[in-house]
Amino acid sequence: MALQEVVKGLYRITPVPGVNAYLFDSDGLTVIDTAIAGSAPKILRAVAEIGRQPSDVARIVVTHCHPDHYGSLAELKRLTGAPALMHPVDAAEVRQGTTGRRFQPSPGVIPFLLVTAMGGRQPKMERAEVEQEIHDGEQLPGGLGVVHAPGHSDGHIALLWSQHGGVLLAADSCWNLFARLSLMPFYVDVDEGRRSLARLSALDFEVACFGHGPPIRRGAAARLRAKWA
Repeated sequence: MALQEVVKGLYRITPVPGVNAYLFDSDGLTVIDTAIAGSAPKILRAVAEIGRQPSDVARIVVTHCHPDHYGSLAELKRLTGAPALMHPVDAAEVRQGTTGRRFQPSPGVIPFLLVTAMGGRQPKMERAEVEQEIHDGEQLPGGLGVVHAPGHSDGHIALLWSQHGGVLLAADSCWNLFARLSLMPFYVDVDEGRRSLARLSALDFEVACFGHGPPIRRGAAARLRAKWA
C-alpha cells in the first residue's frame, strides 16, 4: 500500500498496483473509492498514517459501479460505520451487487486487454447499501463538486475541488497510465465518454487525479483540453 499527498488535504492511496483510492480531509474525512475486494484494511492503514481513526471516516464516495472502485465498499462500511454516496444510476447496481451495462472497446484498445475486460465473467460482488444519492452540480462537504460524467459507466461521476487552483478527481473518465493520458480501454458508451471528457476539459483546474495512474500536478486542464476539448 502506497500513500502520497497530492495537495494539502488530499491523499492518493494505491491499495493494489494500478488502482487508486483517495482520502479527502476537509469537513470530515472522506474516502473516495474503495479499490478491489479486500482493500479495506489497507485503506484504513492509510487513514492511520495521516493520524486518524476508522471512526473519523465521515463518508465514502464511490465514483462508479465497477469492481475496482466499490469492491471493498461493504467491508469498509462495516469497519467505519460511514455512509456511502453515489450517483443514483450506479447506486442501484451496487445495491444489487452488479456492475452495469456491458463494455464497448475504445478505439485501438489492446486485444488482450479487451479479452480480459469483456470476455471474462464479471466477479461476484458483495452488495452494499448506498445511503445518499448524489447528483450533477451538488456540493459535498469540504467543497467537492459533483460532475456527472457518464460513458465509462452510466452513473459515473467526477469530483471538482476549487482549492489549490482547482483539483479534478476524474475517476475513470480517462487514465494516466504508461506515461500517457488516454481513453480508458472500455466504456459502456465510448461516444458518451468522449462528450464527458470534453465537458471535464472545459472546467478550471490545475491538478488532476485518476482512478488509474499518477496525478498530473500542473497544467492538467490544458492537457485534457489538448486531447478532448
